[in-house]
Amino acid sequence: MSFRDGRSMTTLAVVETIRTERVGPHIVRVTVGGEQLDALPRHGYDQWFRMFLPSSGGETSFELPAKLDMVGYFRYLRMPKATRPPMRNYTVRAFRQDAGELDIDFVVHGESGVAGPWAQRATPGERVALLDQGRGYDPLPGAASHLLAADESGLPAVAGILRDLPRDAAGVAYLEIPHADDEQDLDAPDDVDVRWLVRPQGARPGSVALAEMKAQPVPAGPLSAYVVGEQKLATTARKWLTGENGVPKANVTCQAYWRQS
Repeated sequence: MSFRDGRSMTTLAVVETIRTERVGPHIVRVTVGGEQLDALPRHGYDQWFRMFLPSSGGETSFELPAKLDMVGYFRYLRMPKATRPPMRNYTVRAFRQDAGELDIDFVVHGESGVAGPWAQRATPGERVALLDQGRGYDPLPGAASHLLAADESGLPAVAGILRDLPRDAAGVAYLEIPHADDEQDLDAPDDVDVRWLVRPQGARPGSVALAEMKAQPVPAGPLSAYVVGEQKLATTARKWLTGENGVPKANVTCQAYWRQS
């Protein structure tokens, strides 16, 4: 179903889980589908959405606001708590429109959190809602090289960017994961060096990717950079790129997906 607010079109798709797959010790992939998925736009790169999960208090209501501006978010909060679906932000891992399937990767740490535990126990037929939010990254036109970095929370976004970059793109991607078996096959251009970095137990998420990035020469410019994950990874990378290396701010996209307490 689509809603128009006078300026833009927002798409809300109520879909069903088709299957789940453990793709790594810390990553569970949930595949969803359904008739309404056909209406969801395909933006590519790091396309993201608001995800509304089944409520733990009873039958879930998907009578959701058309957009999550201040008014829409207030309406969401006013929904009865027992039937209000928990909301989280996620990135499209893969969108197979011909097959009517969309993959979502969840980072899981036992029973910690809301979305991860749900993904581990999700069964076929459970309904969830996806509110399209577009994409956050637009590569610099004419970039000579690309610098990408993420911890495991940003892995789906970087995977999507690598998949959709021109095949003659060059650069480097630093991907930090908590275990070697969390590594995935990625569709990257031949001249993008994908470096998998395993984080030692107890180390701060994002610290290994940040250290490796800072230890290497910055790729030749014009540079298009994208860094996402734990807050310190994103904020420190932005300062390092723009302040210490003179990369124009307009060429750098850094986003904190979460913050370690």
